[in-house]
Amino acid sequence: MDVSVTMWGLTIIGLCALIAVDFFIGGRKPHEVSIKEAGIWTAVWVALAGLFGLGLLVFAGGQPSGEFFAGFITEKSLSVDNLFVFVLIMAKFAVPTIYQQRVLMVGVLIALVLRAVFIAAGAAIVSTFAWVFYIFGAFLIWTAWKLIQEARADEEEEEFEENRLLKAVEKRFPSTDRYHDTKLFIVENGKRLMTPMLIVMLAIGTTDVLFALDSIPAIFGLTQDPYIVFTANAFALMGLRQLYFLIGGLLRKLVHLSYGLSIILGFIGVKLVLHALHESGVHVPEISIPVSLGVICAVLAVTTATSLYASRKQALAEAGSGEDRTRDKDSVDV
Repeated sequence: MDVSVTMWGLTIIGLCALIAVDFFIGGRKPHEVSIKEAGIWTAVWVALAGLFGLGLLVFAGGQPSGEFFAGFITEKSLSVDNLFVFVLIMAKFAVPTIYQQRVLMVGVLIALVLRAVFIAAGAAIVSTFAWVFYIFGAFLIWTAWKLIQEARADEEEEEFEENRLLKAVEKRFPSTDRYHDTKLFIVENGKRLMTPMLIVMLAIGTTDVLFALDSIPAIFGLTQDPYIVFTANAFALMGLRQLYFLIGGLLRKLVHLSYGLSIILGFIGVKLVLHALHESGVHVPEISIPVSLGVICAVLAVTTATSLYASRKQALAEAGSGEDRTRDKDSVDV
C-alpha cells in the first residue's frame, strides 16, 4: 500500500490525539480503575481499531484491511501474554493501585516508541534482504516450541528479573525508597532523586521490547507493509492499559494461552518460510490472509474456551476436596 508522508503524519497526529483524550478523560487523576471503566475503554479502543480497519477496506481495499485485522488480532493476543509480566512488575515494585494506571500509560507509550524503531528497522531489512524471512520463520517456530515446553513444565511462580538497562539506570541514578504521588523526580537534601514511579515505568516499557522480538517478526509474516504493521501495533498497545484492569483477575484462568500462542506463532513461522521459498523461485503454496485470519481467530476461540473449561473443572475439584477435608475433620471431632 502506497502511503504518503502526509498520511503518515495525519495518522501519527490522530493517534496522539486519541492518547491525549484517553489521558485527560480517564488517566489524568490517579484513581483505582473499576471493571466498568476498564470495560468501557477496552470496548472504545477495539471499536476504534475496527473503524480504522473498515476505513482501510473502503479507501485501500480488502487486502490491506484483512492484513490489518490479522495483525491487530495477533498483536492483541500476544500482548495478553505481556500482562502476566506486568502483574509481576507491579508486585515487585509494590505499585499502589491508584498509580498503576499512570504507570501503564507511560510504560505503554515508551513501548510504542521503541516498537516503532523496531518496525522501521524490520521494514528496511525485509525490503532489502528477502532471505530474512527464513530467519524470521525459523525464529517463530523455535519460539512456538519454547512456549510449548514452558507451558508443559510445571514451574513455580515466576519472578520478574530486571533487564540490563533498568539495572544500569538504578545503579547510576540515586532514587528514593517510596512513591511521591505521580512525581518522577524529587529534590531531597539538595539532591535530585528518581522515584520508584519512573523506574517501574521504564520497567514496563523496556520489558515490552523483549516481547516485540517475537511479535514484530510475527506481524511481518502477515504483512510487509510498514504502515499496517505500525498501526496494528499501535492500536493493540494503546488498549493494553484498560485490558490489564479488565482481565487482570482472569489471567490465571487462561491456562492454555501459551499453547494457543505457540500454535499461532508456529503457523505464522511456517507461512514465512513458505513465503521465503516462493520469493526464492520455489513453487510452493502460500497461505492467504483470509486463511491466516481464520486460523488465528479459531485458535484463540478454542484456547479461551478450553482454558475456561479447565479452570472451572479445577475449581470444582478443589471445592470438592475442600468439602471432603471438612467432613473428615468433623467425623474425627465427633
